[in-house]
Amino acid sequence: MFIYNVTTKISWDITEAWIAWMKQEHMPALINTNCFTGCQLLKLHEQDEEEGPTYVAQYFTESKALYNRYIELYANKLLQETINKWGDNFISFRTLLETVD
Repeated sequence: MFIYNVTTKISWDITEAWIAWMKQEHMPALINTNCFTGCQLLKLHEQDEEEGPTYVAQYFTESKALYNRYIELYANKLLQETINKWGDNFISFRTLLETVD
């Protein structure tokens, strides 16, 4: 299994609205691509929160091919929608993880 891991630091003033948007709109949009089988949103602790809290969204996929499909067909559009909505109130970085059996 592969995990598409998106770590995001957000401004304090958008925290509640951003969490609601993630749960109600953005995360379901990624699941609706049919590239992922599930997801979860986590809060990262033991981080400097002076500028805002940090969250991790994880999306689970059964193959790297499905992840690549997401990147090729959907990632840019969804990223642009995020930028349009939140502007410079967030910073994200993305990683791809693979479970080890």
